[in-house]
Amino acid sequence: MGEVRRGPRERMVFSAAQLIRRDGVAATGMREVAAHAGAPRGSLQHYFPGGKEQLVNEAVGWAGRYAGRRIARFLEGLDEPTPGALFAAMVAQWTDEYTAGGFATGCPVAAATVDCASAGGSTREAVAVAFTTWRTPLAEALTGLGVPADRADSLATLMISTLEGAILMSRAEQDVRPLTTAVRELGPLLDAAVTPAP
Repeated sequence: MGEVRRGPRERMVFSAAQLIRRDGVAATGMREVAAHAGAPRGSLQHYFPGGKEQLVNEAVGWAGRYAGRRIARFLEGLDEPTPGALFAAMVAQWTDEYTAGGFATGCPVAAATVDCASAGGSTREAVAVAFTTWRTPLAEALTGLGVPADRADSLATLMISTLEGAILMSRAEQDVRPLTTAVRELGPLLDAAVTPAP
C-alpha cells in the first residue's frame, strides 16, 4: 500500500488506513493520524468535521477502492490469466509483505469490521460498501476469465473471505503457511469453475 503524492486531506485518509491496518480502529487516534500524515492537528477538524468516525469511514472506503483497483493490475501481471493465478497474485501481495517486513499489519477493512461491525452505524455500512467495492471488480474479472456470471460473485466472495481468513491466521501464527495453503487448495477449485469457450 505504497504512498504517492497526495494533498493533506488525502494524506490523512491514507495515514488512517495504514494505522488501522496496524493497530485497529480503537487504538488509532486522531493525533496519531495527523502525526503520521505530517499534518497540523487542527486540519483534522477542518477536513473531517464528523470526527474520527468520518475519518475511519473514509479510510475504509479508500482501502476498498484500492483493493478493487488492484484486481486489474494483478491481471495485467499474469502470464497465463486464470482464476487460480489471479487468487495467487492477490495472496502474493501479502506473502511478500509478511516475508519482507513481518506480520505487523493486516487489511484495514477487516480491522474496521472486527472493531466496529457489532456497533452498527455508519462504519459498519462503510465496511460493507468497501467489501462490495472490492468484490465487484473481482467478480467481473472472473467472468472475463470464463467463469459463468451466475457463479462469479459467489467465487469472488469465497476468494476474499479465504484471503482475509488466511491473513488473520498468518498474523496469529507468524507464518505465511495459511496463505500458501489457501492458494494451493483454492486455486484448482477456482480454475475448475471456468466454462470452456464453445
